[in-house]
Amino acid sequence: MRTEWRAISGPVLITAISLAAIAADHAYGRVPNPAPLQVCIVAMAAALAGIGSGLVSAVIAVATNALFMRHHGPGAVFDVPELLRLGLLATTASATAVVTGLLRQKMRDAMTWERNRHATATRLASALDEIDIGVVLLDADTRAEFINRAFRKYFALPDAKADSKPPFIALMYHGRDAGCYELPKDELAHFISERIEKMRTGDSTPINIKLADGQVMRFQCTALPNGGRMLSYTPITDLIRRNDDPALAEYYRSLRAGGGDVFASTDLRAAE
Repeated sequence: MRTEWRAISGPVLITAISLAAIAADHAYGRVPNPAPLQVCIVAMAAALAGIGSGLVSAVIAVATNALFMRHHGPGAVFDVPELLRLGLLATTASATAVVTGLLRQKMRDAMTWERNRHATATRLASALDEIDIGVVLLDADTRAEFINRAFRKYFALPDAKADSKPPFIALMYHGRDAGCYELPKDELAHFISERIEKMRTGDSTPINIKLADGQVMRFQCTALPNGGRMLSYTPITDLIRRNDDPALAEYYRSLRAGGGDVFASTDLRAAE
């Protein structure tokens, strides 16, 4: 019913206004030609219901305007100026209907595409919230556009802070302040600065990050075409912890004490 009402509103309105102008002119004398108002109504009809409704309104506009002009004409036959005015009205009204209708269709297509895109993004976000891989999407300014549930859980990130689109550096400092990393305090500053620099350069080299709760994450940064970054934190605790050789525990501690990068250790790679 809504679509039918829009389709007939333009033709009905232009008919009513045109007949009212003819009646007023007949009863009270000369009134302004309603052609400009008719063109506006044609545009409205095309905007509401498309090209078809606009063209029907244009035909009604030309026909009723001919009746209006006939009331002022000297005879039964239109003269050349009157025919030119009718032709100009027909051309203008038809062009208005077509252009407005095409713009309406383009706008509707854009809105449909945007709705579909939003629905796809919503489904994708819901799917990413169901996996156990932490995912963070950064924009070109390194602000977090999306943070899934797994990342929030691994790094004890409150929903309010995650939804505020924090920059990547804020996420790193949150992990530090929350005590999420299995690193001595004197190594955290270097670790954070190194991660930020590699993220900015788009370094896709995977590294292992050990968390204070015993979990091990395989971190990887992927550069996106729009200048953003996708950060993934894949849990590999079973692979690392299950194959750790207890005899090498003192060796790994010595690496940490000596400032070595325990996360990029080739021995860990061999253990994996």
